Amino acid sequence: MVATPIGNLEDITLRALRILKEVDLVAAEDTRHSRKLFNHYGIGTPLTSYFEHNEAVKAERIIDCLRRGDSVALISDAGTPAISDPGFQLVSRCREEGLPVKTVPGPSAVVSALSISGLAVERFAFDGFLPAKSKARRQMLAALKSEPRTTLFYEAPHRLLAALGDLQEELGADRRVAVARELTKVHEEMFLGTVAEALEHFGHGRVRGEIVLVVEPAAEQKPEGTVREALLKLQAETDLPPREIVKRVARQFGLSGSDVYRQSLELKDGEGE
Repeated sequence: MVATPIGNLEDITLRALRILKEVDLVAAEDTRHSRKLFNHYGIGTPLTSYFEHNEAVKAERIIDCLRRGDSVALISDAGTPAISDPGFQLVSRCREEGLPVKTVPGPSAVVSALSISGLAVERFAFDGFLPAKSKARRQMLAALKSEPRTTLFYEAPHRLLAALGDLQEELGADRRVAVARELTKVHEEMFLGTVAEALEHFGHGRVRGEIVLVVEPAAEQKPEGTVREALLKLQAETDLPPREIVKRVARQFGLSGSDVYRQSLELKDGEGE
């Protein structure tokens, strides 16, 4: 599994170049697109197409090649194979057959966009391409109302404004987003601002290029009531052991377990009195 540049042809590792030259066959999402990379670096390895609509059939042919002892590299048009691109079926079949699969890491639009977005990076989720239809898209975006992680999507340029409009309807105009466009290419752009600002920024002309949409996490909701009240409520309404009650309340209030445990002991002392 060989990662290839997402735009700038210089973004390929020495190992990736060596592997692409040494293998017996390279399976590529679009052989015409990959030929540009091969010509640039003088790679003469035979290419075969491997894309969404022939993935199942080609996977079996590649398995046959591997059984014969041939080595095969899988590449996508850009970035890391199998990440919103063909590859999963082939890897799964290789695992079933006991055939070794190795990774040659490199560019990924998702990680690249996240790293320069300016939004929280400690926890994040990638949800692939947003649905093309507004109803399905809004259902997916509505789930982010309380999502504590930064969420990333791929989006087509001609649907960006519609997606931002749905985002505004579901999450509000003030939720911050980053829009990464044409990463590593000549016209690379990273926009960071509110959804309303993004609609204003991209609404004045035709949007072009590959896009990663990054949505900031939901604002942390402060729990209602006090730690004491939360402890008493769980004690009265559940059969959870004291240790689990302390854990849950600590997580709810963002406190250490030892702090909540001390307060639970104070409750016991109060009961004794």
